[in-house]
Amino acid sequence: MVTLPLVTVILPVYNGEKFLAEAIQNIKEQNYQSLEIIVIDDGSTDKTAEVAAQFHDEIRYVYQSNQGPAAARNQGSKLAQGEVITFLDVDDLWADNMLLDFTDYLITHPDVEIVQGLIQQMQLDEKTTDEDAPVFKPVFQPYQFINLGSALYRKSAFDKVGLFDLTLRDSDDTDWFVRAWEQNITKVVIPKTVLFYRKHDRNITRKQDSGPFSLIKLYKRHIDRVQTQGIQNPSPVISLSNYCGQSPD
Repeated sequence: MVTLPLVTVILPVYNGEKFLAEAIQNIKEQNYQSLEIIVIDDGSTDKTAEVAAQFHDEIRYVYQSNQGPAAARNQGSKLAQGEVITFLDVDDLWADNMLLDFTDYLITHPDVEIVQGLIQQMQLDEKTTDEDAPVFKPVFQPYQFINLGSALYRKSAFDKVGLFDLTLRDSDDTDWFVRAWEQNITKVVIPKTVLFYRKHDRNITRKQDSGPFSLIKLYKRHIDRVQTQGIQNPSPVISLSNYCGQSPD
């Protein structure tokens, strides 16, 4: 019988009391037995701590002053005990069996360091009020793009690539994927929807510029690394656009 590796789920949250319990329950309902859940509270001023306390026997809760998503993800990565790690934004959800299916893939493909699925973008129903339970409806077809919650990562990938760049207050996740591409980190995309990315006007960790200008800045950083740090251009077999995917909006 194959022993399942310990998977660490890092859940950064900032003023996410409205979503936190559902996110933790969604992780628990994956029914993955070898599991560590780390909630990094990035300086919340709402009732996030009270919600987290309801799960005190099932999660590790860490509070830090507000420093942004990159710092929260880095803190979780440093604390992670699992040989496989992943991230879930507090307002997103996973499809059933995501952890088990993708861990099985990593077990049977030891040369793969990242296994990624597709993202289903969900939009908040305009009729929803603050008093209602949020209702989200699917928009666009499932797609591949940068969203940390759509993949599982061997912890060894972070040993090679490094953590998230604290100088970036936005697009730290995209920057990490660009650096993974530079290091020829092996990534496989499975055409299966695994993440429900729920968009609304108060996204907790996603209030950032992810448009074309931001991508140009990140590619400029890539060119600078190639020129000044001796970073080798990755194999042309997998282009950056293929490695990262593309958002429909």
